[in-house]
Amino acid sequence: MKNVPLRILLLTVVAGVALIGWQAVAETNRTTFPANIDQLVHYTTVTRGEVTEHMLTTPEAIAAVKNGQPIPNGTHFVLVDYRQGEVFRYFVMERGDGWGAEYPEDRRTGDWQFQWFEPDRSVNMAENTARCQSCHQGRSGSEFLFTYDRILDFDGAMID
Repeated sequence: MKNVPLRILLLTVVAGVALIGWQAVAETNRTTFPANIDQLVHYTTVTRGEVTEHMLTTPEAIAAVKNGQPIPNGTHFVLVDYRQGEVFRYFVMERGDGWGAEYPEDRRTGDWQFQWFEPDRSVNMAENTARCQSCHQGRSGSEFLFTYDRILDFDGAMID
């Protein structure tokens, strides 16, 4: 009988560790890889050490930001992560009507959802999208975008 509480304790610890490990993995969501990626506008580039990130979105999203309007549902923002001149991965934000309600309130980023994609454009399930939400939550006053001000400054010229 003395071992019963120890067994329960061990079972609880194992279940807790499994739950923590499970939460560290990406989850499926509604974010899709944009079929029209070749038609998206490259509006800025961010360089972090040896990583070059090209930021892309639709002309409609750029116009909405510049006009102080909400970014339309269905919009994709794509960060193309280049390393050593090759695509390393893609990070995609996509907005959909009511999508924020699919998460607990403490994880919401408006109606944006996030997903990482491999260079072949398949979903990268090794990335934790909750981490993306956590960072982007701090940008609620700028459509949850880190590059909002760069869109405002974008003059429409193609960026290489």
